[in-house]
Amino acid sequence: MPVVPIPLASSEATLHFGEFVPPVLAAAAYLMLYLRRANTLKLQGRPVASWRAVSFICAVLTVVAVQLPPLDTLADEILLVHMIQHIVIGEVASLFIVLGLTGPMLAPLLQVRFTRPVRVLTNPLIALLLWAVNLYTWHVPLLYQLAIRHDLIHALEHACLLWFGVLLWLALLGPLPKPAWFEGWGRVGYVCVVRCFGAVLGNVFLWAQTIFYPIYKASDARHGLNPISDQNLAGGIMDAVQVGLTTVLICWLFLRFAALDEERQKLLDLASDRGVELSDARAARAALAGTTEHLRERLLAEEPDDRPLAEDPTQQHAGQSTG
Repeated sequence: MPVVPIPLASSEATLHFGEFVPPVLAAAAYLMLYLRRANTLKLQGRPVASWRAVSFICAVLTVVAVQLPPLDTLADEILLVHMIQHIVIGEVASLFIVLGLTGPMLAPLLQVRFTRPVRVLTNPLIALLLWAVNLYTWHVPLLYQLAIRHDLIHALEHACLLWFGVLLWLALLGPLPKPAWFEGWGRVGYVCVVRCFGAVLGNVFLWAQTIFYPIYKASDARHGLNPISDQNLAGGIMDAVQVGLTTVLICWLFLRFAALDEERQKLLDLASDRGVELSDARAARAALAGTTEHLRERLLAEEPDDRPLAEDPTQQHAGQSTG
């Protein structure tokens, strides 16, 4: 692979085109498709929220930035920096990419035969398994060091970290349908299991006294680092980020539970006041899908029954249990 020297203020860096060009081209494609679809939705009167667009664009640009010098050069020489690079790509940027997606934004993607399996892959169990296998596979010493030595394999490693990270967060936060068992405590359990997978790998690096990646010995020495210390610090940063993400996500999930329950109850109260039959399950689905306004408009437009539901608690209960 050709290597072009790029002078920096403090040290000499190299730009690995085989590693750098694929993510740049992919990022350009992601941004072009996203902005084009966002413009289409705006013309249809269904604009994407500004914060979602900012989230997606900033995440994609961040993925590219961390694969350029000087960070990428240091990542090839110091395990700690390489681990930070992986965390940014596979856990942080992937999360913000998912926050930028909506159902209408993904609709064209799901109509293409090649990408249709995304519906299946975002099942929580499948997404979690794929993410965990991908994470541990790329940290096997043979593959990890192979990626350091070969630019195209390194680019593939980073792409896999991003793609499977996106699947992981789509299963939790994405707009695609979720299994009934996954709502409520299922999501909290999902976050905790993700934390456990990450914690195991992080603690292996944090406490191990065996050098897993000898490729860093010479470069660590040049930077005045002990390879074991470098490895331990890499494990520590993994644990720290996992704890932070887990705490934020669980707090957000509990706040979300409260907000969804409030929306559900408002719909049920409106239906009761209007004398219109509405099951608890249907109200909960509307709150979860973010379609409460649409359902509220339908309830206001619907004619009440001859015998209002509020006057017949038995019938109301039966309607709710079968809805």
